[in-house]
Amino acid sequence: MSAPRIVLATRNAHKLDELHRILLASGLDVELVGAAAYPDLPDIPETESSFAGNALLKARAVAAATGLPAIADDSGLAVDALNGMPGVLSARWSGRHGNDRANLELLLGQMDDVPERRRGAAFHCAAAIALPDGTERVVEGSVEGVIIREPRGSGGFGYDPVFVPLGGARTLAEIPAAEKDAISHRGRALEALAPVVADLLG
Repeated sequence: MSAPRIVLATRNAHKLDELHRILLASGLDVELVGAAAYPDLPDIPETESSFAGNALLKARAVAAATGLPAIADDSGLAVDALNGMPGVLSARWSGRHGNDRANLELLLGQMDDVPERRRGAAFHCAAAIALPDGTERVVEGSVEGVIIREPRGSGGFGYDPVFVPLGGARTLAEIPAAEKDAISHRGRALEALAPVVADLLG
């Protein structure tokens, strides 16, 4: 019997690579395809006020449109000095969705005068699976750290170059992918989601 196909509800190549890598490393026997495999899929606006709400919204819509199980995530950065923002607005903090450089520059500008002791932050991720029959589950993962003053590293994406996990010295953009997956918010959320997927599709 062929492995069940699951649609990853994203067209973001960086995120697709990461989701694919983490889920396969978890031992799931599934075929993973990105949303780009279904060109007629509409863009799904992230209109919910929580990461879990947005993840479920996207997974639900893709499962309904494709007739296949769908996995989606929503994640972002919550900065203590910015009262938890950018939060669910992380990907469009500078006004345009997915402009990593502009988002990063805006964040660093907003934190220019913030002292080291108040530069705490956390990445949060909600990962959801939705089945065409309406069954759905969502799990969450997070990693705490601090925001540094200058970007470092060429790996990762988004705010990774300015985020150093607590107890570490390297940014998420300086940590090799497999090592990052073990500690990152997305890695933790997907690790928690893998047995749920196996149970639902087993």
